[in-house]
Amino acid sequence: MTDSRQESPEAFDRLLDYIEADVGFETGFYNDAYLDRRITARMRRTGADTYEEYLSQLQGNDEEADSLLDSLSINVTGFFRNPEAWEGIRSVLQTLTDERRKVRIWSAPCADGREPYSLAMLALDDPDIQDRRVSILGTDISEDSLEIGRAGVYETSQTTDIAEELAPLDDYEPYVDQDGNRFEMREQVKDLITFEKHDLIRGDPKRNFDLVLCRNLLIYIDTEYKVPIFETIEGSLRDSGYLVIGMTETLPHECRDTFEAEDKRHRIYRKA
Repeated sequence: MTDSRQESPEAFDRLLDYIEADVGFETGFYNDAYLDRRITARMRRTGADTYEEYLSQLQGNDEEADSLLDSLSINVTGFFRNPEAWEGIRSVLQTLTDERRKVRIWSAPCADGREPYSLAMLALDDPDIQDRRVSILGTDISEDSLEIGRAGVYETSQTTDIAEELAPLDDYEPYVDQDGNRFEMREQVKDLITFEKHDLIRGDPKRNFDLVLCRNLLIYIDTEYKVPIFETIEGSLRDSGYLVIGMTETLPHECRDTFEAEDKRHRIYRKA
């Protein structure tokens, strides 16, 4: 790779302008270092040495545009990611299903579906969570990731050990059909979840959710653009609804009157 964002800022900016206008990805919300890493990964795959060369490859190439959009989408995930946080989530689900007849949960962004499936398996596994009251929506900007989620099939590889990811469950066999390195979610798990495409940054708020999980997205977003995300989440939550963010993330200062800490250690907040 002979070029870099620092050495060719004008070419980098032209490429971002095209991605925003023609690929449909809101680059302005993300920090440049993150964008550069993901774009450079596609450049290596296509053999482009400069941003100008990659822009030429991208223009009018729907297949590469889809591949780039998938690369830019936040798709680092895992079942029960940050296991400690799930004890806090468990407590929230116990409270909600005890208090409310219907409990609507939104996982945004959901990447390839492992977070929604973790929620569903937790609800089914814990006798103090009334799973029949639970419905889960998983949304993401990447259609490829959503297709994986809808299929509910995952494989152990050099970089992921699915059995290890499922270790927070005492026994995952009631929820997963395993064939060697292939793990497929059983129907009772799939039945709790719906997947649909949604852009958390540019899309409209949802309505009447009791719990929203927006974990490990904010670390990629420029500080000034985090507030619109929280405004979307606020508009999507019922009064006194819960929000869970990533273990290393913090609420923007502007949102601290909107959400009050419920369990600060597990990054769980409640709509004020």
